[in-house]
Amino acid sequence: MPGGTRRQKKPFEYALDANWPYAVMDAFRAAQIGQAVARALAEAMERQQVSANVLAAKAEVNRQVIANILAGTTWPDLLTVGCLETALDVYLWPQHLDWPADDNGVVQQPIPLEGLQGVE
Repeated sequence: MPGGTRRQKKPFEYALDANWPYAVMDAFRAAQIGQAVARALAEAMERQQVSANVLAAKAEVNRQVIANILAGTTWPDLLTVGCLETALDVYLWPQHLDWPADDNGVVQQPIPLEGLQGVE
């Protein structure tokens, strides 16, 4: 199976807290990327005030696939991400090679302040 046994878990299952898609994540980079795509998709849809149904039609992607990406219950594939990026005219794929490393050398995606509960 491509991705090995790690693919058996859903992206949201790598979250260390329940604040998906703004959760602190396990160090597994692919799950962090899945979360970053879900967050960027949710934020783009909110900014553009577009529903999953409208986006699905425009991107020619099944609405349930969009819902699953947003919920972190599926691994977003390149074809789907490309179609969604084109329909929204925004990048959803994160610049993950630029993410900072902590003191132990573990690379983690930066969590935007607006995603933290209690932070204005």
